[in-house]
Amino acid sequence: MSEGQKIPAQSQDSMPADEWRMDPAPDYMPRHPGIGKLKGKVALITGGDSGIGRAVSVLFAREGAKVAIAYLKEDRDAEETKRLVEAEGSEAVLISGDLGKKANADNAVARTVEAFGKLDILVNNAAQQLIDEDFAQFPEDELRRIIDSNVLGVMFCTQAALPHLKDGACIVNTTSVNAFKGNDSLITYSTTRGATLAFTRSMAMNLADKGIRVNAVAPGPVWTPFIPGSMPPEQVEDFGSSSPLGRAAQPWEVATSYLFLASSDGNFFTGQTLHPNGGKILGA
Repeated sequence: MSEGQKIPAQSQDSMPADEWRMDPAPDYMPRHPGIGKLKGKVALITGGDSGIGRAVSVLFAREGAKVAIAYLKEDRDAEETKRLVEAEGSEAVLISGDLGKKANADNAVARTVEAFGKLDILVNNAAQQLIDEDFAQFPEDELRRIIDSNVLGVMFCTQAALPHLKDGACIVNTTSVNAFKGNDSLITYSTTRGATLAFTRSMAMNLADKGIRVNAVAPGPVWTPFIPGSMPPEQVEDFGSSSPLGRAAQPWEVATSYLFLASSDGNFFTGQTLHPNGGKILGA
């Protein structure tokens, strides 16, 4: 989707939703040739099948990383991301399962190390969101589903990864602009992203003396499967147009923040958050 292209009304009845059903398709391809910023590295990217996760997977592959792609059940999207990674001359492994269950998080890390021999970079990106404007009536099972995915999944994957992360390794967590400004119709989601922010800062202090950096990215509106998967059609139409830049971001525009934090470019960053949000001024 180009900068001037409008987003038409649409919706899907699943969360996570399918990228291959979106119109227009999100733009995930990197804009510049790789220069080996992640040469020899192994990355596990959760939620790597689509959206921001796909863009990060392809960008990391272009910069030389081998990529393990963990996802819930979106096989068609995941297979396409694997193809894209391999087209960059790298290797990919697909790992499906609900990371809100510890056994699946343990398996994702174990499969990564089994496939590639080590783990250097963990990107905790998998998440879910649902509209909960009428919070008093928001079902308990959906509330727990979002917390399990967005909070426990991050914690379980980090727990599983830590024994494999050495000096120089890093963790990059996805939080959200909503962790900073709040959102009156995404209350549970915003709360979980606030938890991710606190977890990032706490783990950064915990791991600093081990030489492991922990940072976060807090995107604003991005055209990903989150949007048609969680919002009614009338809210999807022209999504992101109220941002200061007047549009939603494309996934590739956000993926560059993850590359900065995961590469040696970000060596003096830990406990920090990057804000690709289209101009929203926030307290960091």
